[in-house]
Amino acid sequence: MEVRVHGKRMSVGEELRLLAEEKIGRSTRVFDDLGAVDIEFSEEQNPRLAGERCRVEITSKAAGQLVRVEAAGFDHRSALDVAGEKLERQLSRLKGRLVERHRRASDKHLNSAPAGVEEVGGATELQIERVKRFIVKPMTPEEAALQMELLGHSFYLFLNAETERYSVLYRRRGGSLGLIEPQ
Repeated sequence: MEVRVHGKRMSVGEELRLLAEEKIGRSTRVFDDLGAVDIEFSEEQNPRLAGERCRVEITSKAAGQLVRVEAAGFDHRSALDVAGEKLERQLSRLKGRLVERHRRASDKHLNSAPAGVEEVGGATELQIERVKRFIVKPMTPEEAALQMELLGHSFYLFLNAETERYSVLYRRRGGSLGLIEPQ
């Protein structure tokens, strides 16, 4: 397993780098084939966020699914502890779902891994700050819900394998999910 540790607008010390690699190494208990893990440390400059000024974001691929967690704390060690626990929970939840899906006779195959997300930064006249491009693969709404949860997003665009149309899955205020389909 490859672990890439870097800082956003800051430098990461060797001690923190080793600690991060050790924490993430424990996550391999859940997935033996965990892909490359990207750990990004950053510090917020806003004094209002003094209790959460140190942020950690961990991104990896497991079983063809993109898993991303983030945490904040007073220092980088506490944020790393929280992020490591979140990552382990996400991975064990993903593994449980994959095992359950594999056991069901009607759904023996999973979608192939989603292609990497390409991000292009820069502002235009319309004040668009970031553009993300990705390949949309056909999947069921249940698979889209799993992918949305793993990414930590509040909505997810996907090609519905059942209707062969683009759909948007989103999280409603009460915590339930909603599906937008074109007519």
